[in-house]
Amino acid sequence: MKFKSEILLIIIVITCGILFVNFTSQDTNSKPINSSKKMKDYKVQKSDEEWRKILSDVEYRVLIEKGTEYPGTGEYNIFMEEGIYNCKGCDNPLFTSDQKFESNCGWPSFDNAIEGSVEYKNDYTLGMTRVEILCTNCGGHLGHVFNDGPTESGKRYCVNSVSIDFKN
Repeated sequence: MKFKSEILLIIIVITCGILFVNFTSQDTNSKPINSSKKMKDYKVQKSDEEWRKILSDVEYRVLIEKGTEYPGTGEYNIFMEEGIYNCKGCDNPLFTSDQKFESNCGWPSFDNAIEGSVEYKNDYTLGMTRVEILCTNCGGHLGHVFNDGPTESGKRYCVNSVSIDFKN
């Protein structure tokens, strides 16, 4: 009987791990995002072929297909240098190092964005309601913003490292 309980516990742990990975990874095939703007409505206009030439496969999946990098894997997750974080797709300045904080959520976190640099869209993917953040210049997907930040703003801009580029 003890052997069966141990096997059952192992199965439960493995199942929870699989569910965690599935729910923390953005499903790039379903995009029911409440958006009035299409990629063609942004200042920076590129064809799919042009985007693929300037972005790596992972950058394309995140910025264009609205994917998510795995938690804790991004270059800027625990990076705390002074400078500006720009959009990887168009070099639009998005965040300053003064806005960055350590959230221990697995992605770079900011408490605010540079005024006018980020657009907000309701996102209903993965059975959740979230607020997606997009670059106002090219429409590239950056991540999501949540109302659980520890600073005065109360915001946590949870950003994919592959969607931004740091300049000091």
